[in-house]
Amino acid sequence: MVDHETREACRNARRVVLKFGTRVLVDSRGRPNPKRLQAIVDQVSALHAEGREVVLVSSGAVGAGLDPLGMTRRPEELSGLQMAAAVGQTRLMAMYAERFGHKGISVGQVLLNHDDLKQRTRHLNARNCILGLLKAGVIPIVNENDVVSVDEIRLGDNDVLAALVTVLVDADLLMLCSTVNGLRAPAGEGRTRRVPFLEKVTAKELEWVFGKGSALSTGGMATKLEAAKLVNRAGSLAVIADGRKNDTITRVLEGDDCGTLLGPAIQSRRVKGKRKHWIAFFHRPSGSLQVDMGAKKALQFKGRSLLAVGVQAVEGEFGAGALLRVQSEDGSLIAQGLSEFSAAELRQITGKSSEQIREILGPAVSTEVIHRDNLALFHDEETI
Repeated sequence: MVDHETREACRNARRVVLKFGTRVLVDSRGRPNPKRLQAIVDQVSALHAEGREVVLVSSGAVGAGLDPLGMTRRPEELSGLQMAAAVGQTRLMAMYAERFGHKGISVGQVLLNHDDLKQRTRHLNARNCILGLLKAGVIPIVNENDVVSVDEIRLGDNDVLAALVTVLVDADLLMLCSTVNGLRAPAGEGRTRRVPFLEKVTAKELEWVFGKGSALSTGGMATKLEAAKLVNRAGSLAVIADGRKNDTITRVLEGDDCGTLLGPAIQSRRVKGKRKHWIAFFHRPSGSLQVDMGAKKALQFKGRSLLAVGVQAVEGEFGAGALLRVQSEDGSLIAQGLSEFSAAELRQITGKSSEQIREILGPAVSTEVIHRDNLALFHDEETI
Protein backbone atom coordinates (compact mmCIF):
# COMPACT_ATOMS: atom_id res chain seq x y z
CA MET A 1 0.00 0.00 0.00
CA VAL A 2 1.33 3.44 -0.91
CA ASP A 3 2.45 5.52 2.03
CA HIS A 4 0.36 8.68 1.68
CA GLU A 5 2.60 10.56 4.11
CA THR A 6 5.47 9.93 1.72
CA ARG A 7 3.44 11.26 -1.22
CA GLU A 8 2.74 14.35 0.88
CA ALA A 9 6.48 14.69 1.50
CA CYS A 10 6.92 14.83 -2.31
CA ARG A 11 4.38 17.65 -2.49
CA ASN A 12 6.31 19.55 0.18
CA ALA A 13 9.77 19.02 -1.35
CA ARG A 14 11.48 22.40 -1.65
CA ARG A 15 14.80 21.34 -3.17
CA VAL A 16 14.68 18.76 -5.94
CA VAL A 17 17.29 17.03 -8.10
CA LEU A 18 16.01 15.88 -11.50
CA LYS A 19 18.11 13.39 -13.47
CA PHE A 20 17.42 12.78 -17.16
CA GLY A 21 18.91 9.76 -18.88
CA THR A 22 20.18 9.82 -22.44
CA ARG A 23 17.19 7.95 -23.88
CA VAL A 24 14.81 10.46 -22.30
CA LEU A 25 16.55 13.35 -24.04
CA VAL A 26 17.34 11.99 -27.51
CA ASP A 27 15.39 10.78 -30.54
CA SER A 28 15.72 7.42 -32.27
CA ARG A 29 18.92 8.57 -34.02
CA GLY A 30 20.56 9.51 -30.72
CA ARG A 31 20.27 13.29 -31.23
CA PRO A 32 18.73 15.66 -28.63
CA ASN A 33 14.93 15.83 -28.99
CA PRO A 34 13.87 19.52 -29.01
CA LYS A 35 10.27 18.75 -28.01
CA ARG A 36 11.40 16.64 -25.06
CA LEU A 37 13.82 19.35 -23.92
CA GLN A 38 11.06 21.94 -24.15
CA ALA A 39 8.68 19.81 -22.07
CA ILE A 40 11.36 19.50 -19.38
CA VAL A 41 12.02 23.23 -19.43
CA ASP A 42 8.30 24.01 -19.17
CA GLN A 43 7.84 21.79 -16.11
CA VAL A 44 11.02 22.91 -14.37
CA SER A 45 10.15 26.55 -14.99
CA ALA A 46 6.79 25.99 -13.32
CA LEU A 47 8.53 24.48 -10.27
CA HIS A 48 10.90 27.46 -10.23
CA ALA A 49 7.92 29.85 -10.27
CA GLU A 50 6.49 28.01 -7.23
CA GLY A 51 9.67 28.85 -5.31
CA ARG A 52 11.17 25.36 -5.45
CA GLU A 53 14.90 24.96 -6.00
CA VAL A 54 15.76 22.62 -8.86
CA VAL A 55 19.06 21.02 -9.87
CA LEU A 56 19.23 19.20 -13.22
CA VAL A 57 21.57 16.28 -13.79
CA SER A 58 21.51 15.86 -17.53
CA SER A 59 22.88 13.17 -19.79
CA GLY A 60 22.87 13.62 -23.56
CA ALA A 61 26.19 15.35 -24.19
CA VAL A 62 27.59 12.50 -26.29
CA GLY A 63 24.42 12.39 -28.41
CA ALA A 64 24.55 16.15 -28.94
CA GLY A 65 28.10 15.85 -30.28
CA LEU A 66 27.43 13.22 -32.95
CA ASP A 67 26.25 15.44 -35.82
CA PRO A 68 29.00 18.10 -35.52
CA LEU A 69 31.61 15.32 -35.67
CA GLY A 70 29.90 13.57 -38.57
CA MET A 71 29.23 10.45 -36.52
CA THR A 72 26.26 8.28 -37.41
CA ARG A 73 26.17 6.32 -34.16
CA ARG A 74 27.47 6.51 -30.60
CA PRO A 75 31.20 5.67 -30.68
CA GLU A 76 32.49 2.69 -28.75
CA GLU A 77 36.13 3.69 -28.27
CA LEU A 78 37.02 5.98 -25.36
CA SER A 79 38.60 8.73 -27.49
CA GLY A 80 35.47 8.99 -29.64
CA LEU A 81 33.25 9.22 -26.55
CA GLN A 82 35.45 11.93 -25.10
CA MET A 83 35.38 13.94 -28.33
CA ALA A 84 31.62 13.65 -28.66
CA ALA A 85 31.16 14.70 -25.03
CA ALA A 86 33.49 17.69 -25.44
CA VAL A 87 31.64 18.97 -28.51
CA GLY A 88 28.18 17.96 -27.36
CA GLN A 89 28.32 19.44 -23.87
CA THR A 90 28.45 23.01 -25.18
CA ARG A 91 25.63 22.33 -27.64
CA LEU A 92 23.46 20.73 -24.98
CA MET A 93 24.00 23.65 -22.61
CA ALA A 94 23.15 26.09 -25.39
CA MET A 95 19.85 24.29 -25.95
CA TYR A 96 18.98 24.50 -22.25
CA ALA A 97 20.15 28.12 -21.95
CA GLU A 98 18.05 29.25 -24.91
CA ARG A 99 14.86 27.58 -23.69
CA PHE A 100 15.21 28.62 -20.06
CA GLY A 101 16.18 32.11 -21.23
CA HIS A 102 12.78 32.45 -22.89
CA LYS A 103 11.30 31.84 -19.42
CA GLY A 104 13.53 34.49 -17.86
CA ILE A 105 15.67 31.91 -16.05
CA SER A 106 19.46 31.62 -16.16
CA VAL A 107 21.32 28.32 -16.05
CA GLY A 108 24.81 27.43 -14.87
CA GLN A 109 26.96 24.49 -15.95
CA VAL A 110 28.59 22.30 -13.29
CA LEU A 111 30.88 19.47 -14.47
CA LEU A 112 31.90 16.99 -11.77
CA ASN A 113 33.70 13.70 -11.36
CA HIS A 114 34.11 11.45 -8.35
CA ASP A 115 37.42 13.00 -7.32
CA ASP A 116 35.71 16.40 -7.05
CA LEU A 117 33.32 14.95 -4.48
CA LYS A 118 35.86 12.74 -2.71
CA GLN A 119 38.49 15.41 -2.05
CA ARG A 120 37.22 17.44 0.93
CA THR A 121 38.08 20.96 -0.29
CA ARG A 122 36.76 20.39 -3.81
CA HIS A 123 33.68 18.73 -2.30
CA LEU A 124 32.88 21.84 -0.27
CA ASN A 125 33.59 24.11 -3.23
CA ALA A 126 31.16 22.14 -5.41
CA ARG A 127 28.50 22.30 -2.69
CA ASN A 128 28.95 26.03 -2.17
CA CYS A 129 28.84 26.69 -5.91
CA ILE A 130 25.57 24.82 -6.45
CA LEU A 131 23.95 26.33 -3.36
CA GLY A 132 25.11 29.77 -4.49
CA LEU A 133 23.52 29.28 -7.90
CA LEU A 134 20.24 28.20 -6.29
CA LYS A 135 20.25 31.20 -3.97
CA ALA A 136 20.74 33.47 -7.00
CA GLY A 137 17.74 31.91 -8.77
CA VAL A 138 19.93 30.09 -11.30
CA ILE A 139 19.23 26.49 -12.29
CA PRO A 140 22.43 24.39 -12.03
CA ILE A 141 22.81 21.81 -14.79
CA VAL A 142 25.20 19.07 -13.68
CA ASN A 143 26.89 16.43 -15.77
CA GLU A 144 29.74 13.98 -15.36
CA ASN A 145 32.96 15.52 -16.66
CA ASP A 146 33.12 12.90 -19.40
CA VAL A 147 36.25 14.29 -21.06
CA VAL A 148 38.40 13.33 -18.07
CA SER A 149 36.29 10.77 -16.17
CA VAL A 150 37.62 7.66 -17.89
CA ASP A 151 35.90 5.07 -15.71
CA GLU A 152 32.62 6.90 -15.47
CA ILE A 153 32.15 7.45 -19.20
CA ARG A 154 32.32 3.69 -19.62
CA LEU A 155 29.77 3.10 -16.86
CA GLY A 156 27.40 5.92 -17.79
CA ASP A 157 26.75 6.27 -14.08
CA ASN A 158 24.75 9.52 -13.98
CA ASP A 159 22.25 7.83 -11.66
CA VAL A 160 24.91 7.60 -8.97
CA LEU A 161 26.14 11.11 -9.80
CA ALA A 162 22.59 12.41 -9.31
CA ALA A 163 22.33 10.59 -5.98
CA LEU A 164 25.61 12.10 -4.78
CA VAL A 165 24.48 15.57 -5.86
CA THR A 166 21.24 15.03 -3.92
CA VAL A 167 23.23 14.29 -0.77
CA LEU A 168 25.73 17.06 -1.52
CA VAL A 169 23.08 19.81 -1.53
CA ASP A 170 20.67 18.24 1.02
CA ALA A 171 17.86 17.93 -1.52
CA ASP A 172 14.51 16.60 -0.34
CA LEU A 173 13.82 14.53 -3.44
CA LEU A 174 15.71 12.85 -6.29
CA MET A 175 13.67 12.11 -9.41
CA LEU A 176 15.28 9.65 -11.82
CA CYS A 177 13.55 10.30 -15.15
CA SER A 178 13.87 7.21 -17.31
CA THR A 179 12.10 5.45 -20.20
CA VAL A 180 10.18 3.18 -17.84
CA ASN A 181 7.47 4.16 -15.40
CA GLY A 182 9.12 2.75 -12.33
CA LEU A 183 10.22 -0.65 -11.06
CA ARG A 184 8.43 -3.74 -12.37
CA ALA A 185 7.81 -6.77 -10.15
CA PRO A 186 6.90 -10.33 -11.23
CA ALA A 187 3.12 -10.84 -11.35
CA GLY A 188 2.99 -14.49 -12.44
CA GLU A 189 2.61 -16.17 -15.82
CA GLY A 190 5.38 -14.06 -17.33
CA ARG A 191 3.65 -10.79 -16.47
CA THR A 192 4.90 -7.88 -14.40
CA ARG A 193 3.31 -5.09 -12.39
CA ARG A 194 4.44 -1.61 -11.51
CA VAL A 195 5.63 -1.16 -7.92
CA PRO A 196 4.14 2.14 -6.74
CA PHE A 197 6.01 2.39 -3.42
CA LEU A 198 8.99 0.87 -1.62
CA GLU A 199 10.02 1.93 1.86
CA LYS A 200 13.52 0.62 1.19
CA VAL A 201 15.50 -1.29 -1.43
CA THR A 202 16.40 -4.86 -0.49
CA ALA A 203 18.04 -7.82 -2.20
CA LYS A 204 14.61 -8.98 -3.39
CA GLU A 205 14.11 -5.91 -5.57
CA LEU A 206 17.57 -6.20 -7.08
CA GLU A 207 16.79 -9.80 -8.05
CA TRP A 208 13.96 -8.49 -10.25
CA VAL A 209 16.39 -6.43 -12.31
CA PHE A 210 17.96 -8.07 -15.33
CA GLY A 211 18.49 -5.36 -18.00
CA LYS A 212 21.71 -3.39 -18.35
CA GLY A 213 20.70 -0.56 -20.65
CA SER A 214 20.74 -0.07 -24.39
CA ALA A 215 22.95 1.08 -27.26
CA LEU A 216 22.20 4.71 -26.36
CA SER A 217 22.68 4.57 -22.61
CA THR A 218 24.63 2.25 -20.35
CA GLY A 219 22.65 2.74 -17.14
CA GLY A 220 19.83 0.48 -15.99
CA MET A 221 17.31 -0.18 -13.26
CA ALA A 222 19.99 -1.69 -11.00
CA THR A 223 21.91 1.60 -10.83
CA LYS A 224 18.66 3.48 -10.23
CA LEU A 225 17.84 1.26 -7.28
CA GLU A 226 21.33 1.72 -5.87
CA ALA A 227 21.00 5.49 -6.32
CA ALA A 228 17.63 5.46 -4.57
CA LYS A 229 19.06 3.39 -1.74
CA LEU A 230 21.89 5.87 -1.29
CA VAL A 231 19.65 8.94 -1.05
CA ASN A 232 17.18 7.14 1.22
CA ARG A 233 20.05 6.32 3.56
CA ALA A 234 21.00 10.01 3.55
CA GLY A 235 17.45 11.07 4.44
CA SER A 236 15.95 11.97 1.04
CA LEU A 237 13.19 10.47 -1.09
CA ALA A 238 13.62 9.08 -4.60
CA VAL A 239 11.26 8.50 -7.52
CA ILE A 240 11.85 6.45 -10.66
CA ALA A 241 9.43 7.55 -13.38
CA ASP A 242 8.92 7.88 -17.14
CA GLY A 243 10.57 11.16 -18.13
CA ARG A 244 9.29 11.00 -21.71
CA LYS A 245 5.81 12.07 -20.66
CA ASN A 246 5.17 15.80 -20.68
CA ASP A 247 3.66 15.93 -17.18
CA THR A 248 5.69 13.39 -15.17
CA ILE A 249 7.68 15.95 -13.15
CA THR A 250 4.57 17.97 -12.36
CA ARG A 251 2.59 14.90 -11.31
CA VAL A 252 5.31 13.59 -8.99
CA LEU A 253 5.63 16.96 -7.26
CA GLU A 254 1.85 17.05 -6.87
CA GLY A 255 2.01 13.76 -4.99
CA ASP A 256 0.38 11.62 -7.69
CA ASP A 257 0.91 7.87 -7.89
CA CYS A 258 3.46 8.02 -10.69
CA GLY A 259 6.39 5.66 -11.20
CA THR A 260 7.97 4.12 -8.10
CA LEU A 261 8.43 6.18 -4.94
CA LEU A 262 11.20 4.98 -2.62
CA GLY A 263 11.85 5.89 1.01
CA PRO A 264 9.95 6.51 4.26
CA ALA A 265 8.25 9.85 4.87
CA ILE A 266 10.16 10.45 8.12
CA GLN A 267 13.91 9.91 8.03
CA SER A 268 14.66 9.68 11.76
CA ARG A 269 18.01 7.93 11.37
CA ARG A 270 19.79 10.03 8.81
CA VAL A 271 23.54 10.46 9.03
CA LYS A 272 24.29 13.56 11.08
CA GLY A 273 26.81 16.26 10.17
CA LYS A 274 28.48 17.34 6.93
CA ARG A 275 31.79 15.64 7.66
CA LYS A 276 30.06 12.32 8.33
CA HIS A 277 27.99 12.76 5.16
CA TRP A 278 31.28 13.10 3.31
CA ILE A 279 32.63 9.92 4.94
CA ALA A 280 29.42 7.98 4.39
CA PHE A 281 28.65 8.78 0.77
CA PHE A 282 31.51 10.36 -1.13
CA HIS A 283 34.38 7.95 -0.63
CA ARG A 284 34.91 4.59 -2.28
CA PRO A 285 35.86 2.04 0.40
CA SER A 286 39.33 0.53 0.06
CA GLY A 287 38.55 -2.49 2.23
CA SER A 288 36.30 -3.84 4.93
CA LEU A 289 36.35 -5.04 8.53
CA GLN A 290 34.19 -7.73 10.08
CA VAL A 291 33.37 -7.08 13.73
CA ASP A 292 31.80 -9.15 16.48
CA MET A 293 28.45 -8.50 18.18
CA GLY A 294 30.05 -6.66 21.09
CA ALA A 295 31.71 -4.18 18.75
CA LYS A 296 28.48 -3.76 16.78
CA LYS A 297 26.54 -2.85 19.93
CA ALA A 298 29.29 -0.51 21.11
CA LEU A 299 29.18 1.37 17.80
CA GLN A 300 25.42 1.50 17.30
CA PHE A 301 24.13 2.01 20.83
CA LYS A 302 26.99 3.42 22.92
CA GLY A 303 28.62 5.88 20.52
CA ARG A 304 32.04 4.26 20.94
CA SER A 305 35.04 4.14 18.64
CA LEU A 306 35.93 0.84 16.96
CA LEU A 307 38.62 -1.05 18.88
CA ALA A 308 40.83 -3.81 17.52
CA VAL A 309 39.58 -6.30 20.10
CA GLY A 310 36.21 -6.36 18.31
CA VAL A 311 37.62 -6.85 14.81
CA GLN A 312 37.41 -10.41 13.48
CA ALA A 313 38.68 -10.10 9.90
CA VAL A 314 40.33 -7.62 7.52
CA GLU A 315 39.69 -7.56 3.77
CA GLY A 316 41.66 -5.58 1.18
CA GLU A 317 45.01 -3.83 0.99
CA PHE A 318 45.11 -0.19 2.12
CA GLY A 319 47.10 2.38 4.01
CA ALA A 320 46.32 4.36 7.14
CA GLY A 321 43.57 6.93 6.52
CA ALA A 322 41.71 4.72 4.02
CA LEU A 323 37.93 4.49 4.08
CA LEU A 324 36.67 1.09 5.26
CA ARG A 325 33.30 -0.64 5.40
CA VAL A 326 32.46 -2.02 8.84
CA GLN A 327 30.31 -5.14 8.64
CA SER A 328 28.69 -7.45 11.17
CA GLU A 329 29.18 -11.21 11.26
CA ASP A 330 26.22 -11.71 8.89
CA GLY A 331 27.71 -9.29 6.33
CA SER A 332 25.32 -6.38 6.91
CA LEU A 333 26.77 -2.87 6.75
CA ILE A 334 27.13 -1.15 10.11
CA ALA A 335 29.26 1.86 9.30
CA GLN A 336 31.99 3.42 7.18
CA GLY A 337 35.01 5.14 8.62
CA LEU A 338 38.62 6.25 8.22
CA SER A 339 41.17 3.73 9.49
CA GLU A 340 43.99 4.67 11.86
CA PHE A 341 46.03 1.70 10.60
CA SER A 342 47.15 0.06 7.38
CA ALA A 343 45.81 -3.36 6.39
CA ALA A 344 49.11 -5.00 7.36
CA GLU A 345 49.02 -3.42 10.81
CA LEU A 346 45.38 -4.33 11.34
CA ARG A 347 46.06 -7.96 10.58
CA GLN A 348 48.68 -7.94 13.34
CA ILE A 349 46.36 -6.49 15.97
CA THR A 350 42.97 -8.02 15.06
CA GLY A 351 41.25 -9.22 18.23
CA LYS A 352 44.01 -7.79 20.45
CA SER A 353 43.60 -5.65 23.57
CA SER A 354 45.08 -2.15 23.92
CA GLU A 355 47.99 -3.49 25.95
CA GLN A 356 48.78 -6.13 23.35
CA ILE A 357 48.63 -3.54 20.55
CA ARG A 358 51.24 -1.40 22.29
CA GLU A 359 53.48 -4.42 22.66
CA ILE A 360 53.20 -5.21 18.95
CA LEU A 361 53.31 -1.73 17.36
CA GLY A 362 54.87 0.40 20.09
CA PRO A 363 53.61 2.57 22.96
CA ALA A 364 52.88 5.68 20.86
CA VAL A 365 50.22 4.21 18.54
CA SER A 366 46.49 4.80 18.78
CA THR A 367 44.50 1.92 20.17
CA GLU A 368 41.36 2.90 18.20
CA VAL A 369 40.97 1.36 14.75
CA ILE A 370 38.40 3.98 13.73
CA HIS A 371 37.72 6.97 15.98
CA ARG A 372 34.04 7.79 16.47
CA ASP A 373 34.60 11.25 14.94
CA ASN A 374 35.67 9.53 11.72
CA LEU A 375 32.82 7.00 11.73
CA ALA A 376 29.44 7.27 9.95
CA LEU A 377 26.88 4.78 11.21
CA PHE A 378 24.13 3.14 9.16
CA HIS A 379 21.00 1.50 10.54
CA ASP A 380 18.72 -1.30 9.37
CA GLU A 381 20.96 -2.22 6.43
CA GLU A 382 20.46 -5.48 4.60
CA THR A 383 23.14 -7.52 2.88
CA ILE A 384 23.07 -6.89 -0.88
